[in-house]
Amino acid sequence: MYKALLLTLLLTISTFNLGVAQQSGTRSAKAERLYQKAEEYVRGRDFNRALQALSQAVEKDPQFADAYLRAAGLHKAMGNKNAAFENLQRGLQLAPYSPAYANQYFDLAELHFDRGEYQAAKENYERFLQAKPRNEKLVHWAKDQLKTITFAQQAMRQPVNFKAEAMPAPLNRFQLQYFPYTTADQRSFIFTARSGSRPEHDENIYLSEWKNGSWQAPASISENINSPANEGAATISGDGKTLVFTSCNRPDSQSDCDLYISFRTGDTWSKPRSMGDTVNSKSWDSQPSLSADGRTLYFTSTRGGGVGKEDIWVTYRNEDDSWQKPVNLGATVNSTGRDMAPSIHVSGSTLYFVSDGHLGLGGLDVFKTSRLANSSWAAPENLGYPLNTQADEGSLFITPDNETGYYSRTESMDPGAVSIKLYRFAVPEAWRSALKSTYAQGRVFDAGTKKPLAAQVQLYDLGADSLVQQVRSDKVSGEYTVVLTEGKQYGLYVSAPGYLTNSLSFDYRSARQLTPVALDVYLDPIKAGAAMVLRNLFFDTGKYALEPKSETELNKLIRFMQQNKNLKVEIAGHTDDVGPEQDNQVLSEKRARSVVEYLTSHGIAKDRIRYKGYGESKPVVPNTSDENRQQNRRIEMRVL
Repeated sequence: MYKALLLTLLLTISTFNLGVAQQSGTRSAKAERLYQKAEEYVRGRDFNRALQALSQAVEKDPQFADAYLRAAGLHKAMGNKNAAFENLQRGLQLAPYSPAYANQYFDLAELHFDRGEYQAAKENYERFLQAKPRNEKLVHWAKDQLKTITFAQQAMRQPVNFKAEAMPAPLNRFQLQYFPYTTADQRSFIFTARSGSRPEHDENIYLSEWKNGSWQAPASISENINSPANEGAATISGDGKTLVFTSCNRPDSQSDCDLYISFRTGDTWSKPRSMGDTVNSKSWDSQPSLSADGRTLYFTSTRGGGVGKEDIWVTYRNEDDSWQKPVNLGATVNSTGRDMAPSIHVSGSTLYFVSDGHLGLGGLDVFKTSRLANSSWAAPENLGYPLNTQADEGSLFITPDNETGYYSRTESMDPGAVSIKLYRFAVPEAWRSALKSTYAQGRVFDAGTKKPLAAQVQLYDLGADSLVQQVRSDKVSGEYTVVLTEGKQYGLYVSAPGYLTNSLSFDYRSARQLTPVALDVYLDPIKAGAAMVLRNLFFDTGKYALEPKSETELNKLIRFMQQNKNLKVEIAGHTDDVGPEQDNQVLSEKRARSVVEYLTSHGIAKDRIRYKGYGESKPVVPNTSDENRQQNRRIEMRVL
């Protein structure tokens, strides 16, 4: 190992020396002798004494350019970036321009770039290219860096109004913490942390709860999850019941790092299991991001078949809870470089990620891409300065309401050490997801016993008659959470074997209506006399023809009748008290008949279903307001 390192060091020094002028460039005989002495020390592999001799040489002749450049080469080879920078800068300031210094111009440009000194970096990349170097790889890199510098300087002239603050105690208590995520209600905050950067400081996942107006002290998410192995880069579903995380060097892993999944029941997380060889590969798989309902997973992988080095992939959860073969997000999102750390907004409309392959300010920058109408992704947008800099940036998380963002930032500590802290910020308008979201949250109970129920909770886009989310209520607490996104009218269906389905309606076509909903749901056991309101049936005022967006509810009802083959029901129509009583009676009967005709035309036997209109005779609330009248205008299904 030592011999290989020494050989690399000598080759680096030798290569660097080829680029300096053959004459040492001093009129001081003492400085010249010290320079030659340094060369002897290099040949004798005593690099520290060589540097001492060069330091003494420039004391004798402060204008001795080549001594500075020779020292810069030694410092570069030994990993002393600051000393290499200082000597390169001084030496090239003293030396007249020469193509012989091409490598030194390139090295100085790189060091200026690392410091975010774009203009100085640009000048030295141009000097390097002016020398017409033969190394095509470096030429290509320098030209790309000049494009980056042009972009960066423009971005810095138009900074985004972005101000971040470190998250307050008791958070940020570790030396390293990163990959922040919250649940849809923003009451649970998870992140990955390490006590230090030494090998014995393994990664673990931590959870902080929002209580009494502040974040509580973070604690290990679960003894079932954190282990002596590394657990990190975690993501959590909107309801806080599904966790996917990265773990490395486990006995059942496909490669060094794989994806694992765990489910929460009550307050207990299940033993994690590998997501298997359908999702995991023999390459590096990490940095997962779950959709709100936990049924779509984005992640980073170095597997074959991609576009670049690290790519973003997506996999979907089947009805039987298995996962589909991952699909690459394609060349619009993935570049020939590194594309990593995906973070899907809970609305599903916007994906945030980091990349060094798309044009940015240098290193890994944060980008966003929006989902188009055909489900493809738009060209990524750089989030600009000052979030992005010449350094590598980390993952970004934006809350459902587009108001708050979280990310991690690397900061220097003692020489050779860094810390990574969690930050929060008000989200600038330009960074917000294409759509914002809120949530419906509550518990599911047996209407008779009032005990919690494990139920299926499905959210449908009524306009498209499409299932957009599916979760289960907790069998211990009955809790459920679904995400509601602006611009849609939703039907929420809560069902369990042996119970009538409960349907609810949310109209979020107007952003003004986008507020959280607290809603407990009670399910009635299937028995004679039990009834449920079909809340997602729609008619024009005074009409009885069903609107197209009623089909979701009608098809749900058909499936319910098919699952309960011996059930006979009555479809009952009701109105409010507006208009003549006789007209209301007729209207209620015709609306009920429209429902029955749809059901029978789709395979439900006529002898299993009847209809009746009750007009305004059975209000559920007094007809004293528009809101009450809306409740009284309804179609009910009653078990016979």
